[in-house]
Amino acid sequence: MQNTLQWYPGHMAKTRRLIEANLKMIDVVVEILDARVPMSGRNPTFDDIIRHKPRLLVMNKSDLADKKKTEQWIAWYKNNGTTIIPVSCATGAGINNILSAARGIVADRIERDAQRGRTRTLKLMMVGIPNVGKSSIINRLLGKASAKTGDRPGITRGKQWLRIKGDAELLDTPGILPPKFEDQDAAQKLAYIGSIRDEIINTELLAYSLCEYLRDEYAEELKERYKISEDISALKGYEILELIGRRRGFVISGGEIDTERAANVVLDELRSAKIGRVTLEKPYN
Repeated sequence: MQNTLQWYPGHMAKTRRLIEANLKMIDVVVEILDARVPMSGRNPTFDDIIRHKPRLLVMNKSDLADKKKTEQWIAWYKNNGTTIIPVSCATGAGINNILSAARGIVADRIERDAQRGRTRTLKLMMVGIPNVGKSSIINRLLGKASAKTGDRPGITRGKQWLRIKGDAELLDTPGILPPKFEDQDAAQKLAYIGSIRDEIINTELLAYSLCEYLRDEYAEELKERYKISEDISALKGYEILELIGRRRGFVISGGEIDTERAANVVLDELRSAKIGRVTLEKPYN
């Protein structure tokens, strides 16, 4: 992706103001990450907005991510003093750990209130970038479909206070991206998983780079999915995409491969884990 991705839609600026206005009444901020991009999937502006407020990181979509790399990331975050848990909004795995983990972070405060004869209602704020599954997690916590959900970035709108299991309240907020990406590699990874709209990106160029990453990290899964028998270790991304298009029969007039169609297939099948459980980055040293 040659051009720097930069935007700041009005609803994202509005969400920032919403977070800032309600932060004082919040006990714990629950930041939702996509387990496939455990670092690139974090909005760095949250650090500026949230500052020293207690925070719980939740790695959602862990059922789509590389299990070994997820374990490495959890260990990395814990070594850096951060409370983090893996969950899956699709299967429900780990969802019930969110409230207990949040209570654990502010256990001292809850205990002090109990000694004074006061019962504290745990107030949580849910934040994250678009398309990480915040609303689906909330619906799992509630046991019903109360938060708006969708498979397109930015579907959640407005301020929603929700009561959870009697002694906890949750403020849901729309997903927001940073105003611009200084790190284009991070932007590219978010585009892979669909957190950045496909309409503003050249999907063929995106698929080229994705094919090269899969070639290096998940070659066997890639070859198996697309019935590739050739050695792809020295192939460029566009060559791999052409192979995929040929295997899928995406041939147009003159024998040319419809690489745009092949690109859309590869991106869709990465996002749905049909290629396999893929994580797009490794922990830092």
